[in-house]
Amino acid sequence: MIDAHHHLWDPSRRAYPWLAGAALDPIRRPYTVDDLRRVCGADGTILVQTVSEYGETEEFLATAAASGGLIRGVVGWVDLTAPDVADRLAAFAHRELLAGIRHQVENEPDPDWLLRDDVLRGLTAVAEAGLAYDLLVNPAQYAAAAELADRLPDARLVLDHAGKPPIAAREYDTWAAAITGIARRPNVFCKLSGLVTEADWTAWRPADLAPYAEHVLSVFGPDRVMFGSDWPVCELAATYEQVVDAAEALTAGLTAAERHEVFEGTARRAYTLG
Repeated sequence: MIDAHHHLWDPSRRAYPWLAGAALDPIRRPYTVDDLRRVCGADGTILVQTVSEYGETEEFLATAAASGGLIRGVVGWVDLTAPDVADRLAAFAHRELLAGIRHQVENEPDPDWLLRDDVLRGLTAVAEAGLAYDLLVNPAQYAAAAELADRLPDARLVLDHAGKPPIAAREYDTWAAAITGIARRPNVFCKLSGLVTEADWTAWRPADLAPYAEHVLSVFGPDRVMFGSDWPVCELAATYEQVVDAAEALTAGLTAAERHEVFEGTARRAYTLG
């Protein structure tokens, strides 16, 4: 198994604005690669950025290089609006472990931020560098994400957390229609991740997640869907083991070959892992 989405952080060393608020108190502590080893049963993982800092990406790449093969790749951060994006990407130490780039677009007030000329130039450089780009977007940005896939058909795009469906509110139709549209773009992959924290943190059951997982698997197909734990964010609602168990239950109806895609093959292709 490849866990295609997890994080590490240390609030004693840098600020994480998104960790503000009492609801996140349970996970406002350091999470290290040693903590990951204790909970993770995957053969390999993808470590994903949490802040818009070059320093974090540099540290993540060094951590991956020293992980003994556990962390197979890093989705880091680069200023997409910088005129020298390509040079900045090339300058990272352990560049061979850089699998993708992400920016927390969901926090950008402009719903069309992804389509700005300077951002498109940066995303073109990311694609030309052979890297994937993770889409962390909110519902107002779904249309821009779909148009981005059309404008950059050679880019490998990865929709994080199935577009963050409103599971706790039991809303489905609007989300499902948008995801169907995004899935029509063959260069977009989707992560089956983050669902437990979109559901009721204290009362969720796999059955609550099932309609959303089934829709993602239907419109993208297993060969464009990949499992991610979203650890340690998932600890707000579930243990690492519970997230894996839920994912296995949600994919129980797939063939063995299809399950292989979700739990390994898709991540290898999307992030060009060896």
